[in-house]
Amino acid sequence: MRAITVDEYGAAPALTEVPDPRPEAGQVLIKIEAAGVNPMDRALAGGWSRDAIPARFPFVLGADLAGVIEAVGEGAARFRPGEEVFGQLLIAPLGSTGTYAEHVAVTEEAPLARVPEGLEPTVAAALPTAGATALQLVESLEPLRRKTLLLVGAAGGVGSFATQFAANAGARVIAVGRTSAAERLRDYGAAETIDHTAVSVLDATQGGHPGGIDVLVDVASDPDGFATLASLVRPGGTALTTRDLADTEALAARGVSGVNFRVAMSSELVERLADAVVSGRIAVPPITRIRLEDAIAVDSNGHPDGKTVIAL
Repeated sequence: MRAITVDEYGAAPALTEVPDPRPEAGQVLIKIEAAGVNPMDRALAGGWSRDAIPARFPFVLGADLAGVIEAVGEGAARFRPGEEVFGQLLIAPLGSTGTYAEHVAVTEEAPLARVPEGLEPTVAAALPTAGATALQLVESLEPLRRKTLLLVGAAGGVGSFATQFAANAGARVIAVGRTSAAERLRDYGAAETIDHTAVSVLDATQGGHPGGIDVLVDVASDPDGFATLASLVRPGGTALTTRDLADTEALAARGVSGVNFRVAMSSELVERLADAVVSGRIAVPPITRIRLEDAIAVDSNGHPDGKTVIAL
């Protein structure tokens, strides 16, 4: 089958032919219809977690998918052939269940859920990592009613979902994103928007909120940028990063809770996310659809405005 792989950490991804997977006992074989693209895909292939999680080479990139159960291994009973499923396959050894491919074999206990009626595969594949991270992240910060929340990276995948979940929870969201995304972010419920390419986010936030903010959610900054914006959080507040940048001890010294957030993925979580989308409570950000061979050239930082999905 065709897949996007690397032969070693840090190598340039390439479109290659790899053996067709077969479902072992307790596994399901999924014919992939769509694969969501996330910044972590390139980071993991570059060795980001080499000291924590083993990998297998050739390393197939990708974790998010939507597809059809094509076959089941001995003893597997959770899904039946022909059922559409979606979820996140971030499973050790990394690269063994990559989704930038035509098929994948994986344990039936993986964080998979049935695709609900009315959700097309390309949309379903855009949800798991970004949407589930945003949902769990916002729930971890509640109650948010009447709190001022600065969201950095609001126009991307996680940010688009988090803006909506936070606004629905009653937060006053200051969404940081390009002017081109401002109208969309306000439609999501953001009370204010800041274009980080045009003004200083620090100055703009201080000008509008001289007493500080209650919560910082940062999914985009570098270490210096996160530390600078964390200074805006008033004592008793929270500064959260998805990029493992929070100096929790330094923040605690001035009364701020520092959080290096990592999602605990589960089938139940992606099911709740899909329900929020199908019911209309949450809108899916703009999706850029690409072919498998085009994934080689995708920016490792992800799409700055919404989600990128490989349509197979």
